[in-house]
Amino acid sequence: MAGGSFGPAAGVAKDRAHQYEGKVTAYVIIACIVAAVGGSIFGYDIGISGGVTSMDSFLKKFFPSVYQKKKHSHESNYCKFNDQGLAAFTSSLYLAGLVATLFASPVTRNYGRRISIICGGISFLVGAALNAGAVNFAMLLSGRIMLGVGIGFGNQAIPLYLSEMAPTHLRGGLNMMFQLATTLGIFSANMINYGTSKLDQWGWRLSLGLAAAPAILMTVGGILLPETPNSLIEQGLKEKGRKVLERIRGTQNVDAEFEDMVDASELANSVKYPFRNILERRNRPQLVMAVFMPMFQILTGINSILFYAPVLFQSMGFKGNASLYSSALTGAVLAVSTLVSIVTVDKLGRRVLLIGGGIQMIICQVVVGIILGFKFGNDERLSEGYSIMVVVVICLFVAAFGWSWGPLGWTVPSEIFPLETRSAGQSITVAVNLFFTFIIAQSFLSLLCGLKFGLFLFFAGWITVMTVFVYIFLPETKGVPIEEMTLMWQRHWFWKKIISENE
Repeated sequence: MAGGSFGPAAGVAKDRAHQYEGKVTAYVIIACIVAAVGGSIFGYDIGISGGVTSMDSFLKKFFPSVYQKKKHSHESNYCKFNDQGLAAFTSSLYLAGLVATLFASPVTRNYGRRISIICGGISFLVGAALNAGAVNFAMLLSGRIMLGVGIGFGNQAIPLYLSEMAPTHLRGGLNMMFQLATTLGIFSANMINYGTSKLDQWGWRLSLGLAAAPAILMTVGGILLPETPNSLIEQGLKEKGRKVLERIRGTQNVDAEFEDMVDASELANSVKYPFRNILERRNRPQLVMAVFMPMFQILTGINSILFYAPVLFQSMGFKGNASLYSSALTGAVLAVSTLVSIVTVDKLGRRVLLIGGGIQMIICQVVVGIILGFKFGNDERLSEGYSIMVVVVICLFVAAFGWSWGPLGWTVPSEIFPLETRSAGQSITVAVNLFFTFIIAQSFLSLLCGLKFGLFLFFAGWITVMTVFVYIFLPETKGVPIEEMTLMWQRHWFWKKIISENE
């Protein structure tokens, strides 16, 4: 049986971490920065969608019924943007990404992380061109699907690339470069929307077309990047893998880390069906995290705010430019707060940030729900004071997400899998993330119409559940070498019982 001779747990079971040598080299930092730029694609789309769907010229061309509802002052504030076609424009990308990431897994495993990054960049470039030149809804939707394929490949490969290139003691911070690039993509999109909204008829085309810029960066970066030593060794290129490892660690004394990688590679190559293998009891802790971490990340409600921030603020009575300006503010807050996480994650650890961020987000969602419940009716506007208060609280919510669940929702799953199931595990993580992103994107406008202010309390409930989940079930991964994560699960009070039952 695959992996049967390696004991009850998957992965490397030799504690050699204390023998690892090396330093932080400019080579590895540059490689991680270039790779993380791919995250800006994901962020750019999240930020651009909400702004474009609030532009009158875009609505008039593709969603005239929504444009008419938007202009009717008697329409419920909560329901004026409720349209399944408009929601499909946003959500179709994530459904396409969900399917694409399952195809990306064998590509990433068999041909390397770089190939998937390049494929993602090219697909996104095609999608940007189709959207910018769209003359009908079918062309618009086709472009969104190609963007989804790009995101499926990019999100599958980039977090893996970052985790494998980074030295153990800085893996959290360097891995979060992906999330930082995502937040900068969101902020850039919001600022672009703010400018293009003033261009009467073709502003939305410019917003959608500029997605080509990060796509080009991702494609060129993928071509210039070195492959990870883990992937090279897994492909049988041991000598080349060792040379890359020596280069990125800045020393020839890499025997311990190289041996861990070779052991992991031998085990990985003995596993022919990683998706089947990942279902075994010995991989149960990692599988649970691969499902629940991305699910909880989306159920914070963050994507609802980032997708539909302009729509949300317009519903609350902000005028067009004011709503776009407010959403740009949330994008800036998200980017800055991610920097806080990068600086602190390898010092404070993952659990402290996840639990602290969860508590802050619960408070913020409850406060917004209460304000809207008492002060915001179906056909009235918030007063200026309460409007400012809502924006401030939403910014505090976004900040908490930015230094906790935003980056760590990607970092933790990407670093916990043994090599033999790593690409499959990352595909599950991305697929779950995109599935729930699709569900929320497709249903948010209807949920806002149906639940009204209760929607924010709904998300607060989920954040409470996930904060408790982290406290009970997630061990601290700070400082644990990526090829020795198995030992961490064996020491955890709960998971060691699950794993030991397989013996």
